[in-house]
This record gives sequence, C-alpha cells and structure tokens, in this order.
Amino acid sequence: MGQSPVLNLPNILTLSRIFAVPLLVGLLWSRDWETGWLIAFALYCVIGITDYFDGYLARAQGTVSKLGIFLDPIADKILVAAVILLLVGTRHDPAAIQGIHLIPALIILLREIAVSGLREFLAGLSVSVPVSRLAKWKTTFQMVALGALILAGGVPHSLDVGIGMPAYLFVKQVGLASLWAAAALTVVTGWDYLRVGLKHMD
Repeated sequence: MGQSPVLNLPNILTLSRIFAVPLLVGLLWSRDWETGWLIAFALYCVIGITDYFDGYLARAQGTVSKLGIFLDPIADKILVAAVILLLVGTRHDPAAIQGIHLIPALIILLREIAVSGLREFLAGLSVSVPVSRLAKWKTTFQMVALGALILAGGVPHSLDVGIGMPAYLFVKQVGLASLWAAAALTVVTGWDYLRVGLKHMD
C-alpha cells in the first residue's frame, strides 16, 4: 500500500509551516517583549528552512504531489501576509513598517492577491507558469526583509556594535532596504505573470 500524500515528509513540513503561523503571530503580538520577538525570529528562521527542505525533499524523493503543489504557495502567502500585517500594525517602533515604507508592503500584498487570481485562471486553462530566477530573488529579499524587521524588534536598544548607530536600527535599515528591493522585483515578476495571463484572455 502506498504512502498517503498527506503523510509524506515534504507535505508534513509544509503543513508545519502553516500551523506555525499562529504561534508566530502570538509571539509578535506582545509589542514590547523583546525576548518574544527574538523567539519569533528563531521560529521564522525555522519556517524558512522547512520552506526550502519541503520542496527539496519532494523532488529528491520523487514525492511531488498535487496536495504539496497546492499547499506550498498557500503556506508562503499566509506567512508573508500575517507578518506584514503585524509589522504594519505594531506600535513596536524598531520593527514597525510606517510612512513611505508602507508602499512596498502594499505592493507585495497586492501582488500576492493578483498572482493567486492569475494562477487560478491559468490553471483552469491548463497553463503553468514556471518560477523564474527573478521570482526566486524576490522571495529571498522578501524573507530577508521580514526576518530583519522581526529581529529588529528583539534586539535590545542598548546594544551597540560600533557601527555608528544602534544595532536594532541597523538591522531595521537592512530590513527596509530589502523590503524595497523585494517590492521592485515584485512589480517585474508580477508583470511577467500578467503578460502570460493576457495572452490567454482573448
């Protein structure tokens, strides 16, 4: 008897990412608990590692399944949307996405919604859109940005590593710069998806 697609290791890892999001949200909910934000950063890193390994193992073991293909992008979008919303809504200044930096956050969220709709439309036409190298870079910058902003919320304000500014502020600047880079690539890759979709709307 073959192994259920729900029970293979890659799919278990994907499901674990989804189930970890409420825990991550709970840790980030405490605005001024720096230790909680550090724990959240560690959990975020673990989630990122499982994101890599579930796809790697599925391909290596030949266990790529329809369920995995369905769940993987959902897990990514749930994580990204939850973290961005919390960082936008937080009063924890070292981690907060505020002012003009709301623009890249909004671009990323809108792109996720638009691409989900396009993927559903194209799937109905049996058209697949492979993930491009730029899309992978977009994901990398996006994950670095959100991870750095979470870490900024956990770094003590008093920590000084001799770089001319508090450590938490440096980490936040890295996060915001990565967020803008991710947004720029989001626009480019989003246009690629839209262009493919428009070809099939005649």
